[in-house]
Order: sequence, then structure tokens, then C-alpha cells
Amino acid sequence: MAASLVKTVTGKTVKPILSTSVDEAKRNVINLYRAWCRELPRTIEVNRLDINLKLARTKLKEEFMKNAHVRDLRVIDLLVVKGRLELHDTYHVYKQRSPIMTYFHETKPTKSTDFLSKFYDGNK
Repeated sequence: MAASLVKTVTGKTVKPILSTSVDEAKRNVINLYRAWCRELPRTIEVNRLDINLKLARTKLKEEFMKNAHVRDLRVIDLLVVKGRLELHDTYHVYKQRSPIMTYFHETKPTKSTDFLSKFYDGNK
């Protein structure tokens, strides 16, 4: 079991959460991504979402790519566990339509920093 193995990092003893190697962590992430891809059509149908499958898969890829820079095994494992919990909640329809749709809102534009841009924008 991964929890029984102990690794030493910078003088501290830490136990891995799920993965004992980078390859195993990568495999866990890919398996989670595939599970989400298989679940998307059902989620769209059950929750009657006003999006198409292509948009949902694009957003799924975007969410996974947000954490592509992470290299620490324990952080990767933590993110995989969180993703599995989200998948479980979505699959069993514990998550309703509105929390799911929060993933599909457009990103907010950045606020202006120079004087003229602020002046033209007004008091928004």
C-alpha cells in the first residue's frame, strides 16, 4: 500500500497519499480525466444543462490544465482525491444544476489600472 511507504524529503518524513512515483500519479490523473469524460454526457442529460458536449470537454480540459504545473506527488494526489469526490457527487446528483453551471461562467475581465481606462469605465 502506498501509505505504508515512507519517503524523506528535506529532512522530514512524509507518507505518500496515493502515488509512490510520478508515473503512478500521472496514471491516476489520466484515469480521473477519462472518468470525467465518460461522465460528461450523462451529467449534461440528467441535469439538463444548456451546454453542448464539446464545450463541456473544453472546460474539463481547462480545469485540468490549471494544475498542470504541479510537480509535488502529495499535492497531485490531493487534487486527484478532490476530483474523485467531485465526480462522485456529480454522478450521484448530489450536485445540482447551479453549482455545476458555475464552472461554465465566463472569466471576469481584468480591472483597468490607468486613469483614463478607469474614467471611461465609470463607477462600476
